[in-house]
Amino acid sequence: MSAPLPSYLFGGSAEDARRVGSPRGGSRKTGDAGILGKVSGAIHGVPERFMRPRIVLVAVTAVLVCFGMLMIYSASSVSCLNSASCDYDPAYYLKRQMIYAAVGLALAVLLATRDYHWFTRDHLAVVVAGVIVALILVFVPGFSNSTYGASRWIKLGGFQLQPSEFAKVAIVTVAAALAQRYYVDGDLGQAELLKYTLVGIGVPLGLILIQPDKGSTAIIAITLIIMLYVAGFNPVVLSLGLLSGALALGVLSLTQDYALSRITTFLDPWADEAGKSYQLVQGYYALGSGGILGVGIGFSKQKYSYLPMAHNDFIFAVIGEECGLVGTLGVIACFALFAWAGFRIAKYAPDLAGRLIASGCTSLIIIQMLVNVCGVLGLIPLSGKPLPFLSYGGTSIIACLMFVGMLLSVSKNSALPETEHDVRRRNMTVRSGDERGDAGLSFVGETTPRSASLGRSDPGAGRSDVAPTGFTVVDGGGSARDARGHNGSFRNGSGASRASSQRIAGGRGYGRIDTNADAASRQRSRGSGRGRSGGQGRSGGRERRGRR
Repeated sequence: MSAPLPSYLFGGSAEDARRVGSPRGGSRKTGDAGILGKVSGAIHGVPERFMRPRIVLVAVTAVLVCFGMLMIYSASSVSCLNSASCDYDPAYYLKRQMIYAAVGLALAVLLATRDYHWFTRDHLAVVVAGVIVALILVFVPGFSNSTYGASRWIKLGGFQLQPSEFAKVAIVTVAAALAQRYYVDGDLGQAELLKYTLVGIGVPLGLILIQPDKGSTAIIAITLIIMLYVAGFNPVVLSLGLLSGALALGVLSLTQDYALSRITTFLDPWADEAGKSYQLVQGYYALGSGGILGVGIGFSKQKYSYLPMAHNDFIFAVIGEECGLVGTLGVIACFALFAWAGFRIAKYAPDLAGRLIASGCTSLIIIQMLVNVCGVLGLIPLSGKPLPFLSYGGTSIIACLMFVGMLLSVSKNSALPETEHDVRRRNMTVRSGDERGDAGLSFVGETTPRSASLGRSDPGAGRSDVAPTGFTVVDGGGSARDARGHNGSFRNGSGASRASSQRIAGGRGYGRIDTNADAASRQRSRGSGRGRSGGQGRSGGRERRGRR
């Protein structure tokens, strides 16, 4: 009987590969192999193009989060020892960050184990409604927690959350879903697209802008432009939109005092180094004193109440002081690996929505990193945005880990593109040794007409069957009797007699094939049906060639 070959041979899932077993044929029992066995089972059968960026993404994220915990403790321990609000606990911020990271990890696992269509199609309206309500609560007395003249946080018990971080996740998801439905599925018209874009993207962006939080607005806007470029939007139009947005944001900044002071500080930080430029100048001192290798982790001097927000917005300056230029370049290299893994996942995403989610999540993380680092270095005006994975901030670490979960979801649901070879391999079957009748397969010594091998009828041979389109493999595990005649000679496909089988071997009376004769002579002698021996076939062949 015919049986289909295992699906993992032509791009099947990892689950298919685990069901088949190990490549050596042994059964795979991950339950008895411990942690290493489970990890091996999760990796086994997944193509390299999917597994490598997935492993790099998880590894880089773990390194950044753990290193961030270390630097948060180092940068905040001294100030916490002298602060009653921190209960004089040097690990106060570290403990809270670990709680937030645990929540973010749980959400990341939830997103990674779900198909990303679950939150781009089935529950998108609920996500958008929840984010809009949270952004509105920022302005509601009793929930709002204003800091430095901005209303960006809401209080929930002893914790405070920044809804704009969750809005980033929602906006990326909404943009990817709308692009998929408009460009690919075709179930959205222009009027519906405009309406959903206004509600799902325009309203959250407007609420973030009036907090005011121009930094998050700019980061999200640039991310959306990148997503549109990936979707195939006109680059000229996108460039004009980016330029127009930058001009509008600049004009808006000139009308706000705190934003104008950040611009003047950026242009000349040494004009008021003891006033408005104090934090930026202290960050310069921290970076300059670190040198090449730094002063050592825990030995920063600027964290002794000289550098404000050392564990938050300016943690990159503390890294530069304690770990030096090597440490700062190492952080940049980790984010570069993160970008490589994220865009690699986007490249092999199964559809437009997955490609846009992966590129949007990756772009937003990298853009926010550049905004923070460039602000600390004085290359752009300060924005107050935390460094992803490294800065202290509960909502920030949760949102960043949610982005990682979404990237893993896209990667897990990716599949190899089907090629012509995949289709042919799917039609491969295994037959036992006693099942013949496939025109394209013959034993040694038997001539198969070209018309039969191509699936055409051969009237001269008395055959009118059509060869199957698939490829058939004859099982070699059968007994000798299945493949040979009663006297040990090979049987041909048309049921030849023992005498004709003996003629293949030169008439010597046993089933051994005569290998002394060349292939052309054996085929002529076999096809002519005159019963010549191998030697006679060769001489006959020479005579015929001579006559020609």
